[in-house]
Amino acid sequence: MTDHDEGTSVFLPAAYDVAWSLVVLGHAVLLLIALVQWFRARGTPAGGVLDVLVIVLVPLIGPAAYLIGRRGTARPASHDVG
Repeated sequence: MTDHDEGTSVFLPAAYDVAWSLVVLGHAVLLLIALVQWFRARGTPAGGVLDVLVIVLVPLIGPAAYLIGRRGTARPASHDVG
């Protein structure tokens, strides 16, 4: 047995593998949510091409910035009263 094999498990990933996997998963979810929100806002002035470029081309910060900036321009919910 070599020094490399001592104390490691083939079936359990290292902590940094798990951490990076969670970062990638979080980025994918954030990107998907931002793109869905952008797709819904395409017919409004808030749904510009520059927005989608920022969402896609700036990792992690782009989708987060879009969603935070979009929070102030959310359209009011339509409720049927009656």
